[in-house]
Amino acid sequence: MIHTQTAILHADHIHHTFTAANGQPIPALEDVSLALVPGTFTALIGPSGCGKSTLLRILAGLVKPISGQVQFGGLALDRPQRQISLIFQKDNLMPWRTVFENIELPLQLAGVAKTEKEQRVAHLLYVTGLLGFENQYPAELSGGMAQRVAIARGLINEPDVLLMDEPFGALDALTREQMGQELLRIWATTQATVLMVTHSISEAVFLADRVLVMSPRPGHIIREVHIPFARPRGIELLTDTTFTQLAAQIRAAIH
Repeated sequence: MIHTQTAILHADHIHHTFTAANGQPIPALEDVSLALVPGTFTALIGPSGCGKSTLLRILAGLVKPISGQVQFGGLALDRPQRQISLIFQKDNLMPWRTVFENIELPLQLAGVAKTEKEQRVAHLLYVTGLLGFENQYPAELSGGMAQRVAIARGLINEPDVLLMDEPFGALDALTREQMGQELLRIWATTQATVLMVTHSISEAVFLADRVLVMSPRPGHIIREVHIPFARPRGIELLTDTTFTQLAAQIRAAIH
């Protein structure tokens, strides 16, 4: 069990309910508690509609829970913070802005000086493998390249916590596999604390230090699986016996 004192982001007994069009309450989350230790990679997995995306929005400070509290750096989180970045499944790039201009947008909005903006964008172009594409527009990019731009934009504020909501869900299987390896490489250079929602069990086991399994709605965490594999991890891990056993445990927990 993770000691909450060591956590950078801590959710404590989160409950959340939506109201249907007919006025009836729809429970979304029930008594969710989790703690993220700095520099770790956690995957969150569960059936569709179990509240994973809602939980991420609460952890990002975008949604206030009905009850319970989120703490960031030991303080109550009641609004979005620059040091918590949320990346969605859809890249949400602005089509009229180049790769460079899309990545620099958060710095532009924050009023960061031009020289510093250029230096930080150049660094992330290198880290994310986008050098040479900085003057391209989103329509000229593949799905995988566009998602790299979204990740770079999410990292431009040098966040302490990176929340990712199915970031590779719209990609084909091969590109998704490649992007998973790229994400591990990028994460190794930034050491941000990552919580990633995914529907892919193999992706969760391959990427994460631990996997949290959520129940059907109203969602709550029913299983925590620690992943023992050393880093860096290669694609050959997908056929490892222990890998297969862990994936089977997670699949059984979901079903």
